[in-house]
Formats: sequence, structure tokens, C-alpha cells
Amino acid sequence: MGSKTVETRPMVEVRTLRKQYGDFVALNDVSLSIAKGEFVTLLGPSGSGKSTLLNLISGMATPTAGEIYINGEDATQLPTNRRGLGMVFQNYALMPHLTVFENIAFPLQVRRVPKAEIKDRVAQALKLIQLEHVAHRKPKELSGGQQQRISLARCFVYNPPLILMDEPLGALDKKLREDMQLEIKRLHAELGVTMLYVTHDQDEALTMSDRIVLMRGGAIEQHGTPDALYFRPETAFAAGFIGNSNLFAGAVETMGDSCVLRTGPHVLQLMPDPSMATPRAKVSLLVRPENVRLVTLEADSTGCAGVTVVVEDSILLGGVVRHYLRTPEGQVVIAQELNHPGKPKLARGTSMRAQWSLEDARLIPTA
Repeated sequence: MGSKTVETRPMVEVRTLRKQYGDFVALNDVSLSIAKGEFVTLLGPSGSGKSTLLNLISGMATPTAGEIYINGEDATQLPTNRRGLGMVFQNYALMPHLTVFENIAFPLQVRRVPKAEIKDRVAQALKLIQLEHVAHRKPKELSGGQQQRISLARCFVYNPPLILMDEPLGALDKKLREDMQLEIKRLHAELGVTMLYVTHDQDEALTMSDRIVLMRGGAIEQHGTPDALYFRPETAFAAGFIGNSNLFAGAVETMGDSCVLRTGPHVLQLMPDPSMATPRAKVSLLVRPENVRLVTLEADSTGCAGVTVVVEDSILLGGVVRHYLRTPEGQVVIAQELNHPGKPKLARGTSMRAQWSLEDARLIPTA
């Protein structure tokens, strides 16, 4: 018997895609491949190009240059209704005069699916989102979270191989957002569909994605798994945009057999890093707040680096406490630690040492 052929064709592939509005370049020669069944999030600030890229893939905008392939077929000039995709928007886009059942059934009716099959598929969709009991209600009778789940059900009821989502949770409150993030993640796992998701919310991207594509100024800054972008950012922008960060800018120097970062009056010991730890190299040292420990000025610092700080404020965030500190030179340093009942509070103005293990810091080249 011959070996089984493995499907390697990506669900979405864009090649040197460009979008200009007059002299303004909204998307600058972006190339990206998305595998079948992958959950990819386009993340970035306003104006980074993430929504432009989504609109080009969906067919709601036409590229200035470049090519778009969906499931191996050239879709660059295809209208939206011939691209075989589903879309979920922030405003739900439910028809208020129709019941929940009728809203979900609508895309099947447009495709002339037999009535008996429509009934079965809508029932399956309602069961999947656990809302069978609201089938005969109108959208206005539902909560925001329920309406968004109906919007999702209406999208996947006709089994599109690709679903695009543009800030779908932006109108929900924090608790509902978190619930819906888990709901969408569960549906993705159950259905195995390819999802391309747009958000400016870093926590949302970290929670839901197989891969994050971080965008800036119409180009891709960095892409990879959530772990890679959080723990191994390649630029200061990536380090600052995803998660809180402490960045110490300076130059690498050699002192005996070791390398150090000289940043102002501070000399911070470094782990060996042949790719960047060359004499006089301009870099930034990244230390995440959860890796910063606050100790007394007299505490043992063997195997650690750190700076002297003064406590400015401490903020309770439920299970964690975030401390805002300042060095004598004025740089803000953030430390974050787990909270527990009876945990003593740090008084403002207390002088301490903010330190971290050498392996918990990462060197980032200066742009």
C-alpha cells in the first residue's frame, strides 16, 4: 500500500500584499501563510494594518498589488461571496425582526438547503453554543454574550472552511469577553475550522491563538506562538506591546570574563549571548515584571542583576499585586507578585532592590 498523502496546502496565503490610499501605504508588501485548522490572530495598535489585511482577505477591499490564495485558489479578484469564508463582526449584525432560529437559518436558506436539513443543522448549531432554549426569542431579548454566540452559530452553520473575525468581542464587558474567549477557543477545537482573528487586545491574543502576527505600520513586526512573542520578543516594540515590560537601554561591555550592560550609572550582569553580547553593542535588556523580586538593600544578590528603587505605588489586581518603582535616575520599574491574605503592604518611599535572575532577562537589539 502507498503512503497516505498529507495535505500541506495552506488555507490562506498572501504574497507581497500591498494596499495604498493615495500616498498613504496602509499595508506594505505583507506575505503570510495560514495553515488549515490554525487559529491566527492579527494583533497591533490602531493603524497597524491588521484590519486592512483582514478586509483584503475577505474581499471587502481590493489590493493595490500582491496576491491572495484561499485553499490553493487565486482569490485576489474574487468577490466576497465566492471566497468560501464566514465573517463575525463586533456589532453582531443580527436581524432584529427574525427569531434566533431564523437568524441562524438565514445563510442556509440563501444557499437553498432543504428545510428538513436546515432544521437539523440549526438545532446542532444551537446545541454547540449551548443555547437551544432561546431558539424562538428575538435578538433584543438576549444578552450581549448570547447575541455574539448566535452570530458565531450563524457563521459556522454552513460549514465555511475559513472564519474571519474583526474585533468580535469589543462591545462586551470584561467578564463576558473572557467567557467568550474560552467559548470561541472551544468551538475552534471542536470544529477544526481555520480562524483569522483581529484584535488590539494583547491578553485576548495570548489567550486564544495558535499563532500571533504582530503588526506595526502596515508590516509584520514578528509572528510566532504566544510563548515565543511573550518570552522571546525580537524588538523593543514587540516586548512593549505584548505584556508589561521593563526595558533597560544601554551598551554591552566586557568586564574580565563576563559581559555586562552599562545603562547610565548601573552595571547589569548578563547571561552569555553570542548573538548580541559583543563589545559596545547597543541593546535593551528586557525583564518581565513577574520576574522582578523586591528585596532589601542588604540581601544576597549572587547570580542576580538589579537596581536600587524607591516604591511609588502598589496596585491590587485580585490575585496579583503590581508595584510601581522608580530608580534614582527616574526610570520606572514594574514588579508583580502573587497576592495572598495577610500579605504586608509596601510603604511608599521605601528603598529596596529590584532584582532578577540572569536567565530571566533577555537582550533585544536597539532599532
